[in-house]
Amino acid sequence: MSSVATTGAAQPFPTGFLFGGATAANQFEGGFNEDGRGLANVDLCPAGSAREAVITGHLSSLSLDPAQHYPSHLGVDHYHHVEEDIALLAEMGCGVYRFSIAWTRIFPTGKETTPNAAGLAFYDRIVDTCRAHGIEPLVTICHFDCPVHLIDTIGGWRSRQMIDHYLQLCQALFTHFAGRVKYWLTFNEINMIMHAPFLGAGLVFTPGDNEEAVKYQAAHHELVASALATKLAHEIDPNFAVGCMFAAGVAYPFSCRPEDVWAAKQVDRDSYFFIDIQSRGAYPNYALRYLERNNIMPVMEPGDAEILAEHTVDFISFSYYNSRTTADSSTAAEQMSGNLFTTVKNPYLEYSDWGWSIDPLGLRTTVNDIWDRYQKPLFVVENGIGVKDTVNPDGSIDDPQRMRFLRDHLQALKDAIVIDGCDVLGFTCWGPIDLVSASTGEMSKRYGFIYVDRDDQGNGSFARQKKASFDWYAKVIATHGADLSLPDGYEV
Repeated sequence: MSSVATTGAAQPFPTGFLFGGATAANQFEGGFNEDGRGLANVDLCPAGSAREAVITGHLSSLSLDPAQHYPSHLGVDHYHHVEEDIALLAEMGCGVYRFSIAWTRIFPTGKETTPNAAGLAFYDRIVDTCRAHGIEPLVTICHFDCPVHLIDTIGGWRSRQMIDHYLQLCQALFTHFAGRVKYWLTFNEINMIMHAPFLGAGLVFTPGDNEEAVKYQAAHHELVASALATKLAHEIDPNFAVGCMFAAGVAYPFSCRPEDVWAAKQVDRDSYFFIDIQSRGAYPNYALRYLERNNIMPVMEPGDAEILAEHTVDFISFSYYNSRTTADSSTAAEQMSGNLFTTVKNPYLEYSDWGWSIDPLGLRTTVNDIWDRYQKPLFVVENGIGVKDTVNPDGSIDDPQRMRFLRDHLQALKDAIVIDGCDVLGFTCWGPIDLVSASTGEMSKRYGFIYVDRDDQGNGSFARQKKASFDWYAKVIATHGADLSLPDGYEV
């Protein structure tokens, strides 16, 4: 049996498979101070040289600095383009749209007891417009989002009090959207708390902190909150399907040296740790031993183990942008970047302009690994490539690299489903309309099938313009993935 056999171009995806796109409030919406919305951690992440220090919690920034540029404040102005944007998704034939809730639109400080009516009304527009077009909403409750007031007063997810504040948000959303939204994700890329802790959990470190201990304690709070949110969702509407979400990507050993193979296994475990708990319902032994050995075991309250065990997720979603390559510390190897992860350069792969490896077969491997490990339905909720797009004099935009990337990844995903037997619910590409990059804060790192007139300095009209890939993705959806071929002149 060949490990790289393919299904062939004419094979469609299974009946019921959902195609669509994904965005995040803090990168897409804009309107950061409109209609009662409060300040969130994501509003304090500037573009430029200070961004990394802020999102990793090493530069305290709980107020706006007029000297900094904050691209998320206006995003791509989806706040004022809802109907237009969703109509474009519908024109492509999207059957699902993943978006996130801005926590501070619903509870501006996080401590209110009554949700902000204007915030709920905004998301009513999104949900109702989706449903009018036959698009299934897929809602991320918390996508790198924490009210600044809760960071300032209780330390963000350092504090167990965050669980109750988060559940209040969930209660408001679940009751308000019952019957209109089926699919929910509790936290976006929950494992990113270990790599971008301010972005992922509102953590700001102070001198003397044991940073690993702080991150694992915050992670425990988020994991308990996720389980309780799953419980609450099932109580409010038994038809709700609740998923977890993590940043995935198989880790290859740089060589067949046993030390490199073991290093790669450790990298995989770092990611699977969170999903082992959310899907299997308990801390895995390898994690318990690590936490005990390093004296960083989170404080757990009586009943936490039962909560985690009894309220596991219904499905597992993940982002896949690239695989990773890992070497033991004694191995000399060139380092590369990739979705906030540092990775060794893989000599067998090509790399994007931002240093992210391009590895379609790695998606097939990743899907198989996750399916084999958990045996729960999967959902690929982010996959795409950031490239620099050029508008031609006639206004057209050619983006062959994007189409090739997605064609090859969709083929690999199809193989994982049709040949390997993995159960996958759908695919939402990142992001179907250009938005602000989470890792760099740039607009020039574009992902969309739809161009937005906005530059890295914050200039532009926000006008939307279809790229060549727009019609290509529409054809992919119309044929249910049977025809992944590129337009004439784009094949290589």
